[in-house]
Amino acid sequence: MAIRFSSTLEAIKGSDLGPLLALTAKPEVISFAGGLPAPQTFPLKELTECAVKVREQDGAGAMQYGPSMGFMQLRQDIADRMNRMYGPMGMDKVEPKNIIITTGSQQGLDILGRVFLDKDDVVLIESPSYLGAINAFELNQPKFVEVPTDGEGMIPEELEKILETTERVKFIYVIPNYQNPTGICWSLERRQALMALAAKYEIPVVEDNPYGDLRFEGEEINPLISMDPKHLVIYSGTFSKTLAPGMRLAWLVANDKIMAKLDLVKGATDLSTPGTTQRECAMYMENYDFEGHIKENCALYAKRRDAMCEAIKKYFPENVKCTYPHGGLFLWVELPEGIDARKMLMACIENNVAYVPGDSFFPASKKKNYFRLNFSYNDESVIEEGIKRLGEALKNYKD
Repeated sequence: MAIRFSSTLEAIKGSDLGPLLALTAKPEVISFAGGLPAPQTFPLKELTECAVKVREQDGAGAMQYGPSMGFMQLRQDIADRMNRMYGPMGMDKVEPKNIIITTGSQQGLDILGRVFLDKDDVVLIESPSYLGAINAFELNQPKFVEVPTDGEGMIPEELEKILETTERVKFIYVIPNYQNPTGICWSLERRQALMALAAKYEIPVVEDNPYGDLRFEGEEINPLISMDPKHLVIYSGTFSKTLAPGMRLAWLVANDKIMAKLDLVKGATDLSTPGTTQRECAMYMENYDFEGHIKENCALYAKRRDAMCEAIKKYFPENVKCTYPHGGLFLWVELPEGIDARKMLMACIENNVAYVPGDSFFPASKKKNYFRLNFSYNDESVIEEGIKRLGEALKNYKD
């Protein structure tokens, strides 16, 4: 009997990016392709102490099945922190009952897709948008509509045109803080405009905020969830960029009605996120200087951002543009029209340097003359050498 797979799986088009990026695993290749935090930012000593204490104090509870919503103390700690940070900005008080712990933010995106999307439903996204979210939502076979975006965020007039003329819009997905892949941070005015339109059309908004804590300069700007009297925002946060991605800990915040649906799908997916790591994270938040740790991370990443931007000025051709992010992990490079960044990647790999080509971040328009660089993982000397190699490949490339 022939093996038959689901229609959902058959409809998904596999990316050819994997085999290309597999070539970057060679030790001589300097890769700016991943989205990896710097390993030296992981608080290993403190987390080891937490792991021992959890097993000594509540080992049986940590090793037992847990509630699908997550460990209550961790949910309380997250709520307390969000209320401290965003409450003064006008956010309604977050309660633990409106928080669900997920096994990484990727699981949260997958759950949101299962809760909201049927085949041919519409998701509105920034142009470009996060590849991981596109992949997660794509399992439900929606249509992606890219909303034109500039250096301040989605353009409100363009968003309203789409909302007026497009049926079956299920939600708007955005990353307002130091967006992946561009690194841009939305202005307050753009955030207010988005929420005004969401309220007018009563469209849910998924506010993905994995990078908001990694702010190098400037003042904190109100999150969308603090401008949400109708409780349309579903907020996604993660510990992957502030503690360690291997802990696989993230959370969603949503209103009571949506939360009940999220919990239903979460329980059917994996029963619960591991109780050991949840308890270790809660213990870390309560007993160590979490905010001080984040500040140290930001100082390191700011130096690496500066090293990359200075090297780009030094080695890139003048007709190549890039963003200057005030936080996060990435910057975005724009090549002259007509140059295909995916084709050029092979020339760069031959020069022992790699990036992520930008077409995958545009699910509808597939724009080709962009690529993403990560500045968080490599140290300054490696960044300098890698950008030098990339600059040489850019100058010598012939399509």
